[in-house]
Amino acid sequence: MNKDSQKLVVGLMSGTSLDGIDAAVVSIMEETREIQLKLLHFTTLPYTEKERNAILKLCDPNQARIEDISAMNMLLGERFAAAARKVVNEANLTLDKIALISSHGQTIFHQPESVEMAGHSVASTLQIGDIALIAERTGVMTIGDFRTRDMAAGGQGAPLVPYADDLLFRKKEFGRVLVNIGGIANITVLPPENSKESVLAFDTGPGNMIIDAFASWATKGKQSFDENGAMAASGQVDEQWLEELLQHDYYRLAPPKSTGRELFGIQYARMLWEKPGMSAADKLATITELTARTLAVDISRFIDSHQIKEVYVSGGGWHNHTLMNGLKRHLPDTCRLGSTDDLGISGDAKEAVVFALLGYQCYHKRANNLPSATGANKPVIMGKIAW
Repeated sequence: MNKDSQKLVVGLMSGTSLDGIDAAVVSIMEETREIQLKLLHFTTLPYTEKERNAILKLCDPNQARIEDISAMNMLLGERFAAAARKVVNEANLTLDKIALISSHGQTIFHQPESVEMAGHSVASTLQIGDIALIAERTGVMTIGDFRTRDMAAGGQGAPLVPYADDLLFRKKEFGRVLVNIGGIANITVLPPENSKESVLAFDTGPGNMIIDAFASWATKGKQSFDENGAMAASGQVDEQWLEELLQHDYYRLAPPKSTGRELFGIQYARMLWEKPGMSAADKLATITELTARTLAVDISRFIDSHQIKEVYVSGGGWHNHTLMNGLKRHLPDTCRLGSTDDLGISGDAKEAVVFALLGYQCYHKRANNLPSATGANKPVIMGKIAW
């Protein structure tokens, strides 16, 4: 691979929202040691309802079976390969023009804090969607399974996007915060380039995960999300209940920290949904405000120290107007709130684009984690290769 010429990379991402597989064709060029990315095409291969329910079952320790995990690993390999073929075809390209495919896989379990196993202390994470199968079905070298190397180096294996945020979006004059709101919400805090402060990144708590569950239950399955935040906008925030929710231990943990369905998944959502004496609209309004409030609190902590002037949002949460209005209301007027579209990368495509970059760096044997974000004790090269 000649580093001085343009390379086309496919990035694949499936997150905690389980909407489908995001696929991006990205042009990557290097000039004078600077990496330039250009998104050529983005698409999503939606999960069927049966696929989504089967994956959700694997995320529940009370339902997951070993044989089902094994089968879904191979099935998702097929689906990720299909997503890669789809995005390449829609971009009017052929697979022989693609230098590599980089896949995040689908997380079904993430345990960043160590637990005892057979007399040993072990932290773990598991992403499925077999990369050898992707490589076989496409004929393209495939890189995946990024998180485990960071965990081996003492990190939490998450968040990984901040590496790209630091590389692509850091400014000399002032600080920025990059926000991603998928199933879980996370932030990257970028100080000015000449600052003594470190880049920080962590999961702030639930993003769309609980909102989506509430929307589905409120509509008896007719809607899988609260489109534009309309249902939440029709309700009233229960401030007393919100204050109770804000007492969750996770919000008091210091970064680096990461979370997922293990804390804020379907079981937690069901417990909250069953709160008596509240309308569905009021529950949605309150849980949407929970995401806005927890994000705003964590962003505001760094406004002075990191000289934050701009906040850019990516992920499905950007389309929830009620959520965005709440976030804007809680941030200082001195902070500009916008989408990563303003920076040249589609907010919907951003994570798939980032994994294209992480795979590209892995191939070139370059460290591609950010220890200040993950807590790793050193920079490492994340990713495994199926030739």
